[in-house]
Amino acid sequence: MKEQSIIKAYELAKQRYAELGVDVDAAMEKMKEVAISLHCWQTDDVGGFETPDAALSGGGIQATGNYPGKATSIAEVREDLEKVLKLLPGNQRLNLHAIYGDFGGEKVDRDQIEVKHYQSWIDWCKEQGIGMDFNASCFSHSKAADGFTLSSKNEENRKFWVEHLKRCRAISAEAGKQLGSPCVHNTWIPDGSKDTPIDRNGHRILLKKSLDEAMEIDYPKEYMKDAVESKLFGIGMESMTVGSHDFYLGYAIKNNILICLDNGHFHPTEQVGDKISSCLQFVDEVLLHVTRPVRWDSDHVVTLNEDVQLIASEIIRNDFLGRVNIGLDFFDASINRIGAYVTGTRAAQKAFLIAMLEPTKLLIEAEEAGQNFERLAMLEELKTMPFSAVWDYYCYKEGVPTGFNYIGKIQEYEKEVLSKR
Repeated sequence: MKEQSIIKAYELAKQRYAELGVDVDAAMEKMKEVAISLHCWQTDDVGGFETPDAALSGGGIQATGNYPGKATSIAEVREDLEKVLKLLPGNQRLNLHAIYGDFGGEKVDRDQIEVKHYQSWIDWCKEQGIGMDFNASCFSHSKAADGFTLSSKNEENRKFWVEHLKRCRAISAEAGKQLGSPCVHNTWIPDGSKDTPIDRNGHRILLKKSLDEAMEIDYPKEYMKDAVESKLFGIGMESMTVGSHDFYLGYAIKNNILICLDNGHFHPTEQVGDKISSCLQFVDEVLLHVTRPVRWDSDHVVTLNEDVQLIASEIIRNDFLGRVNIGLDFFDASINRIGAYVTGTRAAQKAFLIAMLEPTKLLIEAEEAGQNFERLAMLEELKTMPFSAVWDYYCYKEGVPTGFNYIGKIQEYEKEVLSKR
């Protein structure tokens, strides 16, 4: 789209929104407060770099597809991420899993990782001018083969994972300190039972004990923030998940840490957008993992659907941006991985910009006056407001491709880089 057309369409859209009392320029300025943490595992299907052949093997936790161009080294992951950053407006961060350490070909088990194994990532983030988030990797390991990690009744295994979590938190704190931006450390474990267990309580007692031990050191919040992530169920733990939503919400409230809400980790009829204001009554902050559960926890590329829109709208309507940490969590190896990144991140950003263009004051006035028909009608009419003109102008001002133009950029990258791997 030509520059003149973008500006002209924007000015017309700006007038339309002004009629509803919406300041479009202010909305675009507020987008600076939206920072989205990009999950590194989309580049290589959750393989990581613990062993020389890790990147060449299958995905770590059931990534599906085998589209050409998968990253097979840290250099390639960073190359892909740099391309993604160039195609996105707004602010981003890096979300790193422990298995992506820079181990230099050396075998380093997870209870032995240190800051030095992630220093090059911290330096890379500093070069990119972005913050970093981190995750313990409690999966794809021999000490997790029986389905239990932090809640394991095998004391040797349990202590192994406690030590891993301790080290991940220390690495997170150092990353946050060096980058001048708090690093959110998220804890998710796959612990559970495929068939009906008897001693659910015993495993939950152990999980609480392990978390207490691992989080004994209280790092400054300006360096790191702890989050715990629940799950409804998973492959191999269909009958009982130790780290349920009830368990982690209680733990987060009691210890004043973040609860991580992944919108693929609940029943398909539940909406994470509805949970945000409930959780924030009792905890200071939440962490979001935004994904698209086509059925359940299928981790598809984010699209601009009603679930994602409600998440963004609830955050903006209630001025929660300062209390919500936004990350993406999907891995799709069936399509161009860079295209998945950019399309998914842009979809999330669009949801936030749409929320900022909402005439919330008018809608609340109608709601409180009992004018439910008027509220419904306004919400429907807003769906066809000229948002795309505002989005294109936003991208134009940010110096990134507008409209469909990013598709060609990714096709060029595939031809020049990905196809040669």
